[in-house]
Amino acid sequence: MFQRIVQFAKAVLASTIIAVSTLVHFTLMVPFALLKLVLPFPGVRKVTDYALNKIADNWVGVNSLWMDAIGRTRWQITGAEKFKRQGWYLVSSNHQSWVDILVLQRVFGGRIPLLKFFIKKELIYVPVIGLAWWALDFPFMSRKGGKASATKDLEAARKACEKFRAVPTSVISFLEGTRFTPGKHDGQQSPYQYLLKPKTGGIGMALAVMGEQFDAMLDVTIVYPAGVPTFTDLISGRLSDVIVDVRQIAIPQDLKTDTGHDTGYRARLQAWINGLWAEKDRRIGELTAGFKPR
Repeated sequence: MFQRIVQFAKAVLASTIIAVSTLVHFTLMVPFALLKLVLPFPGVRKVTDYALNKIADNWVGVNSLWMDAIGRTRWQITGAEKFKRQGWYLVSSNHQSWVDILVLQRVFGGRIPLLKFFIKKELIYVPVIGLAWWALDFPFMSRKGGKASATKDLEAARKACEKFRAVPTSVISFLEGTRFTPGKHDGQQSPYQYLLKPKTGGIGMALAVMGEQFDAMLDVTIVYPAGVPTFTDLISGRLSDVIVDVRQIAIPQDLKTDTGHDTGYRARLQAWINGLWAEKDRRIGELTAGFKPR
């Protein structure tokens, strides 16, 4: 009973910090977002984008602080060093829970530029944070299927990535397109034991627009050896162990530019990603098998 009371108190504390921090940082963003809206000129954008990203970085830092304060999480992080804070990175990760996003922010916060996600178009209507995502140029994708929708998604990704060329950015894509579940895995008949089949639409567009600008690809593998946590587990201090393995990978030169006329480009990109996914699947098995519970 006492443990449940403590967990509830932690959840209330974390929720309060999240709400207050989000409101404060959003309020700070508003003047720069409005300036960006009414004066969309390169010189103005350079200033507003810098300010907006700095505010967002601070919001990420607050999240990391309360995560460490309320939890007893044992972190096992490898490969998260030797990055350029003013560089450009293409980040790829497996996806199991909403907790993944906060884990990635904690691992990379202050080490690389702010992570920019491909997110569902409907999330722009989320109060406060939806407008913040817009101000930060997060690419909104409809993901409803069909050729027309896919064309609009790729065009949205292209426009967002064009903006990323002006300021150091980390573009992240969850290549599975959705969170892993056993049901989805079986429904796909995925050839991987721990992963869904990877998709290359978003990452292909990022490479087509910014391929030559990326310093490297950061291939991230996240493992929750004690079981995949929910967001409630996180804010209640029940996130026990997190393993994060980061590999810095050179992007093949022949994948850095898609002219649109190379009929073999998509096949080569898919083959490269499939190889990374096979290695990631093997790595997850190793990390899971080598885990020693407390």
